[in-house]
Amino acid sequence: MLRIFHNTKYDFIRWWRVAIGLTVAFIAIGVGSLAIKGVNYSIEFTGGTLKQLSFKTVTTPGQIRVAMDRAGFHDVEIQQFGSPRDFTVRFRGSEEVAAQSAGAEVVSKKVDSVLATAFGPSNVTVVRTEAISATVGNELRRNALIAILLSFAITLVYLAIRFEWRFGLAAVIATGHDVFTTVAFVKLMHLEVSLTVVAGLLTVLGYSLNDTIIIFDRVREDLRKGRKESLYDTLNRGINETLPRSILTHATTAAATLALLVFAGEVIRPFAWVMLFGIVTGTFSSVYIAGPVLLWIENKYPRKNAGPVWNTSSTATPTLRTKPSTATASP
Repeated sequence: MLRIFHNTKYDFIRWWRVAIGLTVAFIAIGVGSLAIKGVNYSIEFTGGTLKQLSFKTVTTPGQIRVAMDRAGFHDVEIQQFGSPRDFTVRFRGSEEVAAQSAGAEVVSKKVDSVLATAFGPSNVTVVRTEAISATVGNELRRNALIAILLSFAITLVYLAIRFEWRFGLAAVIATGHDVFTTVAFVKLMHLEVSLTVVAGLLTVLGYSLNDTIIIFDRVREDLRKGRKESLYDTLNRGINETLPRSILTHATTAAATLALLVFAGEVIRPFAWVMLFGIVTGTFSSVYIAGPVLLWIENKYPRKNAGPVWNTSSTATPTLRTKPSTATASP
C-alpha cells in the first residue's frame, strides 16, 4: 500500500497569522468587487429567456446584437459558447421578463422569428432554450438561500451531538469562511450564479466540513489519551496524523474535478470551477481557520481540568492568556 507523509511533524498552526491575513485580504477584494458590481445572477434567479445558438457560417456577436436591436431587444447579453460559431443570448431586460411572465413562449417565438429573418432559417440552430418568469426566479433565489441556511443549521445540530460545543463552533466558523471565500472567488472569476453554482457551493460546504470533522475527531481521540502536551501540539499532531488521508483524498477529488473542467463543456464548467476552488479553501480552512479558532475558544472558555492551550515554547505563540498546566514540574 502506498504510504506518503507518514509520521510527519510539521508545525501547521504557527502560520495562522499569515493564513488569516491572506484570507481576510482575499475576502476584502471580493467584497470590494461586489460593491462595484453586484452578483451576476443567471436567468434562473432574475427571470428572462436564454437561447444557445449554433451558426453554420461565421457570425460575430455584433451581428447578433444588431439583429436583436432592430427587433426591439436592447438589454441583451451575448457570449461565445464553446466554438466560435456557438453563442448564448440572454434576454433579461424588464420588458422581456414581463413578457416572459405573461406567457412562456412569447419571447422565445419572437426571437426565433428574428433569427430566421436575419440569418436564414437553415443557417442558425437553436440548441436549447430556457425561459423563467420573474416570479419563479425570485422563488428559486429564496429557496437557494434557504437551502444554504438549512445546511448550516443541520451542521450545527450534528456537531453539537458529535462533539462538544467548542469543536462545533470552530467547525461552523471555518465553514462560514468557506462560504465567503467561495462567493469572493465566484465574483472575481465573473462566474454566472445559477442553480448549478449553488449546488457546487453546497457540495463545497459538505466537503470542507467533512475534512474538518476528520481532523477534530483525531484531536478528540488524542486528547482522551491524556498526553501531557498543550492543545496547540495536539492539534498539530491531529493534522499530521490525518495528512496522508487528506492528500490522497484531495488529489483524487481534484483530478476528477479537473476532468470536468476540461472535458465536461460550458454548462458544467462553473460547477467545476467552484468545486476546484472549494477543495483548496476547504483544506485551508480545516487547518488554518478551524484549528486557531478552536485554540482561541479553548483559551477564552477553558475546559475543566484542561492542560495548557498554547505551546509557550513556540515562536508563533500569540500574546493571549494561557491556562497553566495542572502537571507538577519535575525537579
